[in-house]
Amino acid sequence: MKTATDAVTYEVVNDVAWVRLNRPEARNAINAAVRAGLFQAVERFNADTEAKVLILTGTGDAAFCAGGDLKEMAQQRLALPPRDFIPYFGRTVAVNKPTIAAVNGVAYAGGFLLAQMCDLVVAADHARFAVTEVKVGRGSPWAAPLPWMIPPRVAMQLLLTGDPIDATRAREVGLVNEVVPAEHLREAAQEMGERIAVNAPLSVAASKAMVYASADRGWHDALDEADRIWEPVYLSADAQEGPRAFREKRAPQWQGR
Repeated sequence: MKTATDAVTYEVVNDVAWVRLNRPEARNAINAAVRAGLFQAVERFNADTEAKVLILTGTGDAAFCAGGDLKEMAQQRLALPPRDFIPYFGRTVAVNKPTIAAVNGVAYAGGFLLAQMCDLVVAADHARFAVTEVKVGRGSPWAAPLPWMIPPRVAMQLLLTGDPIDATRAREVGLVNEVVPAEHLREAAQEMGERIAVNAPLSVAASKAMVYASADRGWHDALDEADRIWEPVYLSADAQEGPRAFREKRAPQWQGR
């Protein structure tokens, strides 16, 4: 079993810190080791005076992150995740320096969350994005800021269907900044990071803070209200049935309770 430092790696290249989810055998799904590794990587980045920008990506070309590890959830019978279950930039962990998601494959559920929470997104042309929680009876309160980022009807479609959109569509609706051929993803993300890193750090930090401040009150209120809305879903029988059915490789039997 991988440790936190094996599951999430950290390296700095020309003032840009690369944080990489390293569970390609599980499509970089988020388990306990990944969560611990992400917290450690963010703490290291915040303290790293040489690192001006953080780039979050995944190992391999199949998945940025396929979401939470449903097998682990089923085994642990995870009910309501605690607020600090995952490092959510700007909510559960402060990250004042800019962050970029380099999406190298599917970004589903918790993987969507990881891309959403970054300030900028560069995606490989084969990347796909989905909020799949409705398909497994789990919750997505973290998606409350989506209507601030993309048109509300697009957000509604993503949330209600659980169906993926491709990188081109994600760029069209404003979820993604740039789409590049997969073989150029690292180069494009690094180049964007370096363009930011050479700028005045106080101006960069203030620019980031200003953008979030423009919607900050509603954004945080929406997340708090979303936690309240989703709590009974997390505590429902269906929330246990979804991961259990996934683990047992069968269709879930929803009870609506």
